Amino acid sequence: MARVLTVFSLFFVVAPCVVADDAKSAPAETGMTSLFNGKDLSGWDGDTRLWKVENGVIHGETTAEIPAKGNTFLICQDTKTKDFDLRLSFRCSASNNSGIQYRSKHITSDKARNKWVVQGYQHEIRNENTLPNVSGFIYDEGGSTGKRGRIILVGQKGEWKGDKLEVSDEPVITAEEYAKLFKVDEWNEVTIIAKGRHIRHYMNGRLVMDFTDSEERALTEGILALQLHAGKPMFAEFKDIRIKHLK
Repeated sequence: MARVLTVFSLFFVVAPCVVADDAKSAPAETGMTSLFNGKDLSGWDGDTRLWKVENGVIHGETTAEIPAKGNTFLICQDTKTKDFDLRLSFRCSASNNSGIQYRSKHITSDKARNKWVVQGYQHEIRNENTLPNVSGFIYDEGGSTGKRGRIILVGQKGEWKGDKLEVSDEPVITAEEYAKLFKVDEWNEVTIIAKGRHIRHYMNGRLVMDFTDSEERALTEGILALQLHAGKPMFAEFKDIRIKHLK
């Protein structure tokens, strides 16, 4: 009888570890639809002086001769983001930052800095691996959700309620783990899964941020777009862009 109890106890010691590890991995990919044909910008709209397709990838670049007049975006016209599983790969220069907009809106006011201004949730993109200035945090681009700036950082599991972010004491990824996970100067894969008010960001298949937006100003649907940042010259590239709409 004592031997049976020992085995039973051992099972319950080991099992939670397995569940925790699985929860930190992106779910298996199924039923995805491609949003980029690898040949041209069909289905996308942006400043063609800055965006093009090169070697099968979307290439956005600003130069001293052709700068961005304010942050500018390549807007996907073929889909909306509500509840979804989005996956893509990116790489970018170290000279500036970029981003992936989702559940966002296209600002068409005459006061807009250019024709492709977007506001909403942004998955930050940077070519760095030292927290907190890394790819994966949520930024409030354009102040569309109350000018919250950096809404939640990489490594955090949190819920925004009562006009503030409440963060769990247990990080979803440590600084040391992220430094090993992110590949500087190389391609990295992003997974964004949003269901209702719950949003998760994964980097190279690993959970890096877990967020619940319980505010009335939370964004629940909108457009998808890719960013080129104003300021010093930079480039950002994207490929293998695919989405699954969740029910």
